[in-house]
Amino acid sequence: MIEGVLRHARALAACGDDAAARQTYLDALRLDPRHPVALTELAALAQAGGYMSAAKEAYRQAVQCNPGYTMARVGYGDLLCETGDPAAACPHYRAALAVDANLPQAHQGLARALHALGQDAGPHWQKGFRGHAVVPRRYRGAGRGSGGGIPLLLLVSAVGGNVAVRPWLDDTVYAVTAIYADFFDPADPLPRHTVIVNAIGDADLCGAALAGAERIVARSAAPVVNAPANVRATGREQIAHRLGCIPGVRAPQVTSLSRTELSFPLLLRAPGYHTGQHFVRVETADALDQAVASLPCLDPLAIEYMDARGPDGMARKYRVMFIDGAAYPLHLAISADWKVHYFTAAMAAEPSFRAEEQRFLHDMPTVIGERAIAALGRIQADLGLDYCGIDFALAPDGSLLLFEANATMVVNPPDPDPIWDYRRPAAAAALGAARAMLARCAGCGLRP
Repeated sequence: MIEGVLRHARALAACGDDAAARQTYLDALRLDPRHPVALTELAALAQAGGYMSAAKEAYRQAVQCNPGYTMARVGYGDLLCETGDPAAACPHYRAALAVDANLPQAHQGLARALHALGQDAGPHWQKGFRGHAVVPRRYRGAGRGSGGGIPLLLLVSAVGGNVAVRPWLDDTVYAVTAIYADFFDPADPLPRHTVIVNAIGDADLCGAALAGAERIVARSAAPVVNAPANVRATGREQIAHRLGCIPGVRAPQVTSLSRTELSFPLLLRAPGYHTGQHFVRVETADALDQAVASLPCLDPLAIEYMDARGPDGMARKYRVMFIDGAAYPLHLAISADWKVHYFTAAMAAEPSFRAEEQRFLHDMPTVIGERAIAALGRIQADLGLDYCGIDFALAPDGSLLLFEANATMVVNPPDPDPIWDYRRPAAAAALGAARAMLARCAGCGLRP
């Protein structure tokens, strides 16, 4: 009986009716609360919808009740990695491999998790991705022509550093085939496609994947979102040098630690990491060796420290997205710490900070001034990307203090709390622009 309920739940999910599918999976679990497939598929559905807490609880129950069910182990590991806990993910991948030593999804996940921890992933890369570089993703639309949706190639990197496209790549419209470009065999035929989205975003981490992506797009007549060659030119050292030449922009000196004369304080960053991971401030020469030892590479990037504090002593970081030729203010984070991230800033606790952010979102030109606005326009033209973003602060003279500019910037819809209602139109505008850009590209594409 439960198998029939599960088939119905899958059919509902396949046509995009997530709410009804979720309820049907719950109906199945009332028949058997420990059912491994029902728990795992419910968790995957919640994760795809962005309900991470619900997904985590369903995966937890699945592995607790069925410790040998490999798909629950892999799914839980993938969720833990996605939410920033690769150390907790590793035991789940290893448990899956103890059941099936050749399971590619477990090798893939373990390779990514070990890499995120700065550890050697050994043969897991090859076992996970060699021969498994082309992955059709679930299409949940009602069907469009004989192909069942607009066929889209999504180029990604196995090692990470990919653009978060889930919020604007609608799986009820596009039939997506992902290609891990760093492991794709050039002799293999390309899957049918109308448009290519290059989601490989980190030039410092993904050199092999970008090289593979360039070979792939050279074989196709379809339009490409974020040409790989343009992404390749956005490494932190290269981009600081390029954009620092633009009037109204002050960019930090960025170079390999082994190739620079040191001036303190300075910042050390392991290339290829984001959200503040493996990114430290070093105050004095005496602290340098210990700081280097804390990073997962022997020759990190040395970055000039630029003081982003305002007259009130708080550091500010503005984020603007560049999408299809237009600039979209996304957020302003204000923090007492030099390392400013929205999720660690004091925005929720300080109404005055939220009011300042609201002014930025509603009237960016007035808030940041003509000099910074002109610099943003020049930066967007220089980057030459269809989808990317920039993090920056403002100097006292109105110049733009560059933190970073690349394709990996994330547009996260605000939390449901009503205090963030003022942020929703900005996020919706950016995501709407990305969706419109993709629809425009897909509409003019050729079908190989």
